[in-house]
Amino acid sequence: MKSYNTESIRNVGIVGHGATGKTQLVASLLFTAGMTPRLGKVSDGSAPTDWDDEEIARKISINTGMAYAEWQTAEQAEKAKINLLDTPGYSTFINETKSSLIAADAALIVVDAAAGVQVVTERVWDYATEYELPRAFVLNWMDRDLASFERAMSSLEQVFGRGAVPIQLPIGSEKNFRGVVDLISMKALIYAPDGCGKAKVEEIPAELAERAKAAHEALVEMVAEGDDELMQEFFDKGTLPVEDLKKGLREAVIAKRLFPVLVSSALHNIGSDAILNFLIEIFPSPAFRGKLTGHKSPDPKGEAVERAIADSEPASLFIFKTVADPFAGRITYFKVMSGVVKNDATLNNFNRGSQERLQHVQVMQGKTAMAVNDLHAGDLGAVAKLKETVTGDTLGDKSAPIFYAPARIPEPSITFAIEPKTRADEDRIGVAIHRILEEDLALRFGRDPQTKEFLLSGAGQQHIEVVVAKLRKRYHVELTLHPPKVPYRETIRAKADAEGKHKKQTGGHGQFGLCRIKLEPLPRGKGVEFVDDVFGGAIPRNWIPSVEKGVRDAAERGYLAGFPVVDFRVSLYDGKYHDVDSSDMAFKIAGSLAFKEAMKQARPALLEPIMHVEVYAPDQYSGDLMGHLSGRRGKISGSDARAGNVVVKAQVPLSEMLSYANELISMTQGRGSYSMELSHYDFVPQEIAEKVIAAHKPHHAGEEQIQAATA
Repeated sequence: MKSYNTESIRNVGIVGHGATGKTQLVASLLFTAGMTPRLGKVSDGSAPTDWDDEEIARKISINTGMAYAEWQTAEQAEKAKINLLDTPGYSTFINETKSSLIAADAALIVVDAAAGVQVVTERVWDYATEYELPRAFVLNWMDRDLASFERAMSSLEQVFGRGAVPIQLPIGSEKNFRGVVDLISMKALIYAPDGCGKAKVEEIPAELAERAKAAHEALVEMVAEGDDELMQEFFDKGTLPVEDLKKGLREAVIAKRLFPVLVSSALHNIGSDAILNFLIEIFPSPAFRGKLTGHKSPDPKGEAVERAIADSEPASLFIFKTVADPFAGRITYFKVMSGVVKNDATLNNFNRGSQERLQHVQVMQGKTAMAVNDLHAGDLGAVAKLKETVTGDTLGDKSAPIFYAPARIPEPSITFAIEPKTRADEDRIGVAIHRILEEDLALRFGRDPQTKEFLLSGAGQQHIEVVVAKLRKRYHVELTLHPPKVPYRETIRAKADAEGKHKKQTGGHGQFGLCRIKLEPLPRGKGVEFVDDVFGGAIPRNWIPSVEKGVRDAAERGYLAGFPVVDFRVSLYDGKYHDVDSSDMAFKIAGSLAFKEAMKQARPALLEPIMHVEVYAPDQYSGDLMGHLSGRRGKISGSDARAGNVVVKAQVPLSEMLSYANELISMTQGRGSYSMELSHYDFVPQEIAEKVIAAHKPHHAGEEQIQAATA
């Protein structure tokens, strides 16, 4: 495989709502470019970028798939390389999309021509905005029933503004969709029904001539609007030559002023060659950013370092994805941020303080790895069996250290208890889960210190089910999944002053520690603060950290029902010690006892996670959706009508959303979808809090007795 220079590379994230045909579109682009011998299809599991067993079985993208296409336009002297990042579109797996988009230099947002803008369409737009990516739209499934170019365009303009401008018009509609009008060249592209993906260039059909002329003039005016020279040329000539129009459109796209709209049918491979031309002619190379900003330390608030995206700079690469393959081991996906990365190079991992040898540098075509001698600045690649490197790390030349900031992924929103079915499963679960965690940044795993249960946290029930299925198929670990645990928290409403005294005589040296603390509530989200207000040596300095540890451990075990206590400040202001009998353990226990005593006075209360929920469905269901969410203790914060659809926004307790997915499907006949993410924690109503505490108190009391006996 040849290597490409920076200017000949395009890194494109294919993003959008679930079921808009992103994976099928990538399959069509690869087939049209001659990268695959046949047109892969999601329906039969042959799509190149959906190769995981769970993706094939569920017919949805769960992980980001990477592929590349080599393509040459009519104006090019040689081929360019397009790296395609096929990302998930369902809200449960959207964190994978966010973490992968950090490697892209532009985003192609795929929209269902029948449904228009949906919930995740807006979320991926926000991700592209966060990463400052140029973007364009593809109205896919133009051949399907109820597909409407006009309605879909209205939806885009309503949500994203007049910058969403068509550069193509469909020829035919629904089952009669057979081609597109190119509004730049003002030619018709007609496609054969055999799905070859190559267009025959013809004159625009007479019935579309007037409409195409008006759309062309609108496009020319929008392009010229942001450029004084082009505007003057437009006024002088009344139009713009094709080359000037392309140049102006490219500059407007890079400036994120215009967002072109193309049309396609991914399944019948209509429009693929035009999309490939667009990606090369209009989307920028990685060099458009000029310089990247990193830091001298892993702290993103530390001193900044700039690095040009050029081969002449010291080598540096950023790890944006890890795949744990049970046969090939760990496969690390990276973007070359600067310099040239050569096969068999040795680079420093700045995050881990270690060295890594890049044996067999590759580029990925779905699950197939293709060897390459070197990769230039801006290119994407992969390497297997790095020893310590994980997602988010930066590797580079040891003489020029730099750290690139990883993607910010929200905390998990749901927790399940998992139970190994056999002792053998319990022995294998640690290694297997560790490998899964390497590739899934949105996953958390741990063991509850009170219940001794294994806890698996993720973005939703489907997310956890997929992980359990991977553990079974890849690593032969059989698990039982228990109902999800709502991550309640405890807090205080009032100030308190208490003393903790631990005194025990065991023959010989005894144990003695006494501390006095003040407790006061903090605003939501502030966590736990410990303040040392001891004066005059009432407690020696070396034992004050023991008091803090005792307080924090007791807070973690909870007071009301075993949930962590948060959002409070504890001030240690006095105490007593014994020259012989005092110890770290004595003051740790004293701190724990003082905390428990203070909690009796501090009006403890239960907190629950409140989720920001957005529900998308046809507007005929808006009343039912709002009533249903209100019945789940939800607070409706607003709704937006969008071209026959409605987005209902609400704040709903997580405990009320655990069974929502199935009910939404039933309520909207499968036409609704939703997304949710953690918004904040708030007090649980007293009646519900009493039930939660009653359900958890017996076990918590038993654990407290064990802790006391151990102490």
